[in-house]
Amino acid sequence: MTEESPPLVLIGAPVDEGSGRPGCLMGPAALRVAGLAAALRNEGRTVQDEGDLPPLAVPVEPPDPRMRNTGAIAHWTRAIAGRVSAALAAGGFPIVLGGDHSLSIGSVNGVAQHCATTGRPLFVLWLDAHGDFNTPETSPSGNLHGMALAALCGEAGLDALFAGTPRTPVAPGSICIFGARSIDAGERRLLRARGVEVVDMRRLDEEGISVPLRRFLNRVRAAQGVLHVSLDVDFLDPAVAPGVGTTVPGGATYREAHLVMELLHDSGLVGSLDLVELNPFLDERGRSATVMVELASSLFGRQVMDRETAAGA
Repeated sequence: MTEESPPLVLIGAPVDEGSGRPGCLMGPAALRVAGLAAALRNEGRTVQDEGDLPPLAVPVEPPDPRMRNTGAIAHWTRAIAGRVSAALAAGGFPIVLGGDHSLSIGSVNGVAQHCATTGRPLFVLWLDAHGDFNTPETSPSGNLHGMALAALCGEAGLDALFAGTPRTPVAPGSICIFGARSIDAGERRLLRARGVEVVDMRRLDEEGISVPLRRFLNRVRAAQGVLHVSLDVDFLDPAVAPGVGTTVPGGATYREAHLVMELLHDSGLVGSLDLVELNPFLDERGRSATVMVELASSLFGRQVMDRETAAGA
């Protein structure tokens, strides 16, 4: 850590209206109980825990019956975007504790608003088993955590999720979905049409973790961009982290996930983070919360031995 390292601002977002299974609202508390703040302070960082965002009013009926809990997610989007943007404007590094992945509609939109004022391009690394690029037309469930990226990229039919907050669309070509292994047919077609980079598990099996990740990080660096990382528990194999409602076999191993975090730390490009989809009700003795805390620690410098980072790595 250097003296210029920004304070880490923990923002609890107990959202589970975007998911098909209740329980993610307990995620921020589980991450705190697992020692997130202490682990980050052990890496020499200043940590400011702002607590959880206020509870929601009763959700309104969605204007489109193909989407569930639109009013509630719009409320969360507005609240989270405002808090994240304020943290960045104050020189902080926001870490949003979830909560299901629909919270990233707010967090990424808040980062995008800040980037629009600074003139730096935003890139998003989406560590997830799923594409989350469904729309009301393609979604098999209507759950908004599966439409988060589509909403952020300005796809039609999702404007209601930004009610009351400025919408700053993210360029699809600046997104990398990493670790995918379950993508619906409709969203697959849309991802290809929009030019979103998808690094699925087959590519990771063939190339390893570091090659495609370094390639993406080099793009961010060349553009002098800012990187937002959104880490879904289901990026990991269920044997490593079972506490998630959307388990998909064949995910990242414990060491592969740590390598991702270590490479991100070495890059120096990350400016904000989501930790999402932790469902303590489905966990086993806090295993998933503990793993997420350990991964966050790796992102902020935890390592076995000091090592030099090659220029441009």
